[in-house]
Amino acid sequence: MDSELYKKGMSTRRSVLGDDHVDKAIKATTDFDRDFQEYITTGAWGMVWDRPGLTKRERSLITIALLATLGHEEELRMHLKATKNTGASAADVKEVLLHTAVYAGVPVANNAFKVAKELFKDNEQ
Repeated sequence: MDSELYKKGMSTRRSVLGDDHVDKAIKATTDFDRDFQEYITTGAWGMVWDRPGLTKRERSLITIALLATLGHEEELRMHLKATKNTGASAADVKEVLLHTAVYAGVPVANNAFKVAKELFKDNEQ
């Protein structure tokens, strides 16, 4: 896709998730999910993540809280890894997960802490 919104979205997606992750996603794209990949690149990354109202760090932390709350562990793991690109620290994530425990429940936060602890230990954040 050659639209300016797609290009802007791809640039933002790469800056948050990293080239390796995005390159793997592009390589794995088939005719079946091509429209979906274009949709998330233009919609999520080009229209929402690229808006000026919040920083990438703030969007990252909000995303982590939402993914933890919804139990989307694979996506949570991906966005926890992306904190190295968004400026969100392990201390930021800890605060967000404590806040998540209060408003979304201890079991949700407990699982998210487990995932974050594993990742941050490996990445020495």
